[in-house]
Amino acid sequence: MQTLRSILVVVERAGDVAALMRKSLRLARSLGAKAELFLCDSEQAYVLGHAYDRQGIVAARTAAEARARRYLSELRDLAGADDLEMTVDAQCESPLYESVVRKVLRSAPDMVVKPITSADPRRSGVPDANDWQLMRTCPATLMLSRKASWRDPLRFAAAIDVSEAEPAEVAASVLEAAVLLARGFDANLHVLYGETGSPAESPARLGRLRELCNRAGVASERMHVLAGLPERSLTEFAGAEGYDALVLGALAHRGGATTPVGTLTATLLEALDCDFILVKPPSYRSPIEATLAQS
Repeated sequence: MQTLRSILVVVERAGDVAALMRKSLRLARSLGAKAELFLCDSEQAYVLGHAYDRQGIVAARTAAEARARRYLSELRDLAGADDLEMTVDAQCESPLYESVVRKVLRSAPDMVVKPITSADPRRSGVPDANDWQLMRTCPATLMLSRKASWRDPLRFAAAIDVSEAEPAEVAASVLEAAVLLARGFDANLHVLYGETGSPAESPARLGRLRELCNRAGVASERMHVLAGLPERSLTEFAGAEGYDALVLGALAHRGGATTPVGTLTATLLEALDCDFILVKPPSYRSPIEATLAQS
């Protein structure tokens, strides 16, 4: 992500819409981006898709989309953001994640902002199935937002992997996006790396880390090499530091580019009460894009 000129904000009526709007407007203002509010009535679409009586389905879907657009227009007006370019759009489609990805493919935003939807009310850090699928298939940088407010100044961290198992373009893309965001907010950026390899190979990996950080302008005192399993070392360090947002790669590096996000991301999502910004490399192509091309 070399620029951030447009943001797609996925609104869910059941979520904390006020918190989502505050962060989205702050992002847009700090980065000089336009914003589009998007709502997909996937529940109504699911009901219509399983209706026995097929008459009136098109009219019902059109009415649902019109209601959603009115709601978003009211939300935009209440935001009082006359200084920003802000549009609205709505769909009545199911499943939700596919509708969001199709919207991304049509509008090509630089970032998608969506509130985390919890699969379990007792464990707010565990995303539901739609969020996991969106993490896997969204071609744009995806920010999963929590209710917690951002502080001023913000604290950003980028978790990167410079081991041989991770394609070099992933670490470079994560750091590029993190630097862009940190500069937009005039915030310090910290870089985290969990070192688990053999001592003999460690100097080469640390050399790649220093080279990446030097090119990005990240000072050595803000580069943190953490020993031990990343699932534990990164969780403990990031939790103690209390970052507002953590930037990391969206795909697991084991099992191919179509696998869901990995164990580390799942552990961090459940353990940390911060926002997550998930970045894919330029070579990534969403499987939904291929499906649309065939249809």
